[in-house]
Amino acid sequence: MSALLAPAPAVSAGTSSAAPVRRRRWAALGTTCEIQFVCADNALATHFENEAVAWVAAFETRYSRYRPDSLISRINAAAGRAWVEIDEEMDRLLDFCASVHFLSQGALDVTATPVLRLWDYKAAVPRVPLDAEVAAALRLVGWAKVQRAPGQVFLPEAGMALDFGGWGKEYAVDAVAALARSLGIARALVDFGHDLHAVGAAPGKPGWHVGLEDPANPGGPCRGSLAAADLAVASSGDYLRGFTVGGRRYGHIVDPRTGRPVANGCRQVTVIAPTCLQAGVLSTTLFILGPTEGLRLAGQTMGAEARIITDHSVHQTRGFFRHVVS
Repeated sequence: MSALLAPAPAVSAGTSSAAPVRRRRWAALGTTCEIQFVCADNALATHFENEAVAWVAAFETRYSRYRPDSLISRINAAAGRAWVEIDEEMDRLLDFCASVHFLSQGALDVTATPVLRLWDYKAAVPRVPLDAEVAAALRLVGWAKVQRAPGQVFLPEAGMALDFGGWGKEYAVDAVAALARSLGIARALVDFGHDLHAVGAAPGKPGWHVGLEDPANPGGPCRGSLAAADLAVASSGDYLRGFTVGGRRYGHIVDPRTGRPVANGCRQVTVIAPTCLQAGVLSTTLFILGPTEGLRLAGQTMGAEARIITDHSVHQTRGFFRHVVS
């Protein structure tokens, strides 16, 4: 997901003399990870911080396609050659991939890596791929191609590849939020690259403050803010990442059904949901589907609210405003 929420300001430790708000920040998952939480017990606070960092490191080591020894990399390296043994956790994650593909109408597909590689906005000299290149990459994309058996998975064509990058960060956010709850920490904000899960509320506040970045003025004053308490927020947009060739801008969010960057007028989608995983999956799906189909899907998703900003208008579900505080 492209999380474009403005950073939530740290809560002053002085808001609670008995239990100050603690803060831990570190680099992982290709972004900045941060946890703010309230805990009066120093030993417990240290334990939570260490466990959170260790869990994220283990998750990244296991599932990042950028690590050659990860399980994902081993599956991708065996594409077209061999089945790869997997455990129950990986099997559950693949079940989730199937569900996401179905619910998103194919807009989210973990096999989209071949087309994503074509649109490399980070390249020193970005280029628009040829139609033939897009067509060739699309032949390697499609969740239906993935073959599964008990304890095994196989990518049948060389060049196919899985990538959990579309929702892995959000999955990790929820896992750390669950860790906080399991340790009895009732007030915490887990923020990985501004994909957020709020546990309880900030001390003396109705929620944790989450600023909403204005896509027309990145880095400038926020376009409102949310009070987040026991819910998650994720946002997708392409106004910061992309490249321009021949006077035309190409954003970084690619529709795996067409093999091309999304160009439907959407600038930013923000989703509020019970979990960060749900919010993140929905925000990217809605961005790809566009305002009409996207808003319809959001309205049909229990517990979710969404706001879609396009080049010329703002669309939102009926209940989104209930979370807006300014």
